[in-house]
Amino acid sequence: MNKIRVFPRVVFAKLFPRKLVPAFLSIAGLGLALLCSAAAQTTHKATKSASSPGAEEFFIISSVDVAKAQLLLKRPTEVTALMNTGPDTKVLDEKGKSAKVADLRAGDTVWVTSAASGPDRIALRIRKGPMTPSDLRRLYLHPTASN
Repeated sequence: MNKIRVFPRVVFAKLFPRKLVPAFLSIAGLGLALLCSAAAQTTHKATKSASSPGAEEFFIISSVDVAKAQLLLKRPTEVTALMNTGPDTKVLDEKGKSAKVADLRAGDTVWVTSAASGPDRIALRIRKGPMTPSDLRRLYLHPTASN
């Protein structure tokens, strides 16, 4: 019968002196706090434009579920958003003509104006269209100070 050997206290004490344990725990705690802070800042930046009411946001459609009246949208930063549609949602094609949610396809690029509806977001207006270079600069590139 094999006996289970207990790690000798002397060896454990030599490997992990009592002086180092609090230092290790404080370094680990500091690292965890920095990681949480960075994650919160990234989430805040990704949702910053979504929180401003009436702002038009650019998305790429990942999927359309007409039965549930939902769109799975992806930002150029690869962040996804689930957007609900309703009877009051206006859909416009590239030429500005009225369209239906069922006319939207995965891969279409759209500009969406949305509002919060409880924990969900509901699309008020969906406009098909590309992101122009000027839109790209305005939304994602920070202007440099000129002399």
